[in-house]
Amino acid sequence: MNLARSWSILRKDLRIGPRSPVVLWALIVPVVLTVLIRGVFGDLFADQPSLGIADEGSSTIVAAADHLDGVDVRVLPTAEDVEVEVADGRLDAGLVLPAGFDDAVRAGERPPLGLWLSGESLPVDRSVLTVAVLDLVRQVAGDEVRASVEIVEVGEAGLPIDLRLLPLLVLYAVAIPGGMVPASSLVEEKEHGTLQAVLTSPASVGDVLLAKGTFGVLLGMIAGLVTLTLNDAFGVAPLAVVLAVALGAVMMAELGLMLGAWSRDTNTLFAAWKAVGIVIFLPAVFFLWPDLPTWPAYLMPAYYFLQPAYAVGVEGAGLADVAVELAIGFGICLLLLPPVIAVGRWLQVRLAAGRLPAGEDAQPEPSTTTG
Repeated sequence: MNLARSWSILRKDLRIGPRSPVVLWALIVPVVLTVLIRGVFGDLFADQPSLGIADEGSSTIVAAADHLDGVDVRVLPTAEDVEVEVADGRLDAGLVLPAGFDDAVRAGERPPLGLWLSGESLPVDRSVLTVAVLDLVRQVAGDEVRASVEIVEVGEAGLPIDLRLLPLLVLYAVAIPGGMVPASSLVEEKEHGTLQAVLTSPASVGDVLLAKGTFGVLLGMIAGLVTLTLNDAFGVAPLAVVLAVALGAVMMAELGLMLGAWSRDTNTLFAAWKAVGIVIFLPAVFFLWPDLPTWPAYLMPAYYFLQPAYAVGVEGAGLADVAVELAIGFGICLLLLPPVIAVGRWLQVRLAAGRLPAGEDAQPEPSTTTG
């Protein structure tokens, strides 16, 4: 395997790739799906946590809350209005200030303070809002918080549907460009005869597989990271999310190379992709319906890059919290390398013997593979 030859082939794919309908489809569809889903189930541009306040007296907290950075504050007439908005998921949290709250705090008393959290709010938003409320009370009380804060979760527990669909979007964004593009490119090379002509040049099939696999990894990472960016899902540990997407792109590229090398034509490739796709996309089901038993997901490779990305981007986890899943994902990528090498050698032997996979009869054409 020669890196210079692989780079030459990769440059050719990078040059002509944007003109390929498969590449354009793989990159554009995840963005379109994200916009549609966020448009129907959520607000694509509203990423600030929301806090509703009902003031039953004349607390200075209301005026101070208007100056909170990164929090959408809404003042509602009554406590009942706040409870309804929070229970329906239109607010992430609701704060009820009883009459005489400020005076009681300044007098050294511990008046009750109701903080209601929506069951559909993000964990990271709950943390932000809880800290923000405590800071507001501290401004009234001084350094010490003199209030009895009762936190009540209202509404149906669970994340909004657009966030539960996020793993499916990310999986699609990584799997199609990362796996399907290199697979279809390999099959196209075989159908046009250009892969057979590689053997008449200094390049080898291994050089081709390395180039097309790298191309798939780049596309998978771009599509996956763009999808996460549109969903504002990098959390507090962006590096962990990038690592997860990179591992997923490598997994999908390795799978794509094996399917592309084995498939005799486009029809065979699509049939094989559909069969394998059941296993690839099944882990997303366990995020969409979290009440299902999750142990089957542990048997599926894609889980080990979806779970870290989801835990960090949606649940507010850190790099250390997902280190085990990332390590397992890295191990899976290493385990897939020998089968990729084996199928590449198998294809090299068949091409050298003049036998195209599964009886392909295309005649070699002048090669453009080596750049």
